[in-house]
Amino acid sequence: MPTPRTLLALPLSLALLGLSTAVSQAHPAPDTKALVRLLVTRGRTPAAAALLAHDSTGVDTTPTGTDHPRTAPDDATATTDYALGTTQYAQAGTGISRADHFRAGSITKTFIATVVLQLAAEHRLSLSDTVEQHLPGLVHGAGNDGRALTLRSLLTHTSGLYDFTAVTGGTVPVTPTQAVRIAVTHPPADRGRFSYSNTNYVLLGLVIRQVTGNSYATEAERRILAPLRLTGTSFPGSRTTLPSPHGRAYAADGSDVTDLDPRVAGAAGELVTTLADLDRFYSALLGGQLLPPRWLREMLDTRTAHGSYGMGLFPVKLPCGTTVWGHNGRISGSYVRTAATVDGRHVLTFRVNTSGIADPGLEPALLAAEFCPRTS
Repeated sequence: MPTPRTLLALPLSLALLGLSTAVSQAHPAPDTKALVRLLVTRGRTPAAAALLAHDSTGVDTTPTGTDHPRTAPDDATATTDYALGTTQYAQAGTGISRADHFRAGSITKTFIATVVLQLAAEHRLSLSDTVEQHLPGLVHGAGNDGRALTLRSLLTHTSGLYDFTAVTGGTVPVTPTQAVRIAVTHPPADRGRFSYSNTNYVLLGLVIRQVTGNSYATEAERRILAPLRLTGTSFPGSRTTLPSPHGRAYAADGSDVTDLDPRVAGAAGELVTTLADLDRFYSALLGGQLLPPRWLREMLDTRTAHGSYGMGLFPVKLPCGTTVWGHNGRISGSYVRTAATVDGRHVLTFRVNTSGIADPGLEPALLAAEFCPRTS
């Protein structure tokens, strides 16, 4: 598996919702606007990219050389007011806008982990509970045993469970039970080692239903979306269309995949959202609005995964020494990345309307450009 200093860029057929844990050792990047342009200038797809950041620390994050226009046409950068603080918006390409709804892939995992940790804080489950206690008989076969797996191992990707999307390619709609059955026909990886698997979070979605009597979507809407007023965020279930407004989404071969059955991902990646909602969510989460301090510390504890992953979040240490927390999401026709300082006061989200970045090395460069101190 990749280390925190290696950008994971797996093909979609191997990882529906791949994990990026990159740190660039390159020289300081150019300004944010220039990097957003570069995100979409390579490759065969008719791609576009958008970015929204906010910083309530008082640090100026405006890209060098911009003149603060009040609107943001294509290939423009703007600053504006936002409920959480000062933001910047950068855009490249056509057919994409700041207000668009888009598929967020594995960023769904942060929402699922937050609900599970809220239930733990309410003493409705324990992270040391076994999968068998909540889902008896479901995880067995080919060396898999739910009696040996804890909820903590699912949250931290240390269960060893096979990733069902390695079989489905992230293109075949499946029920949660079908996804698990696909996984348990394969022998597990070594338990206790970090091995990213979408199966883990499909199981956590089932655990949420078992504990609460409600779907993970219902619980996330009640516990996260409504309190934070994330009006652009939804769990679409089997709905194949995106809410308005939205642009188009393209697969790696250039085909239009805007309409997609979210059951290809389920609790591991079905979320639909907006740039502003993701900024607000991660700022609130890391700012302590969704979890008690003890449970937020649990979420950020990477010791179980040997530094690679917490619970629904992973850290990236930038060349300047700053560590940012967040997640990425990859699903057919969409790649999304959110990163934030540990206090949630400075957060950035960007997305492209394809399954991946044309040049994966641009992601760590963009994070460094945003979060590392600028020199004149």
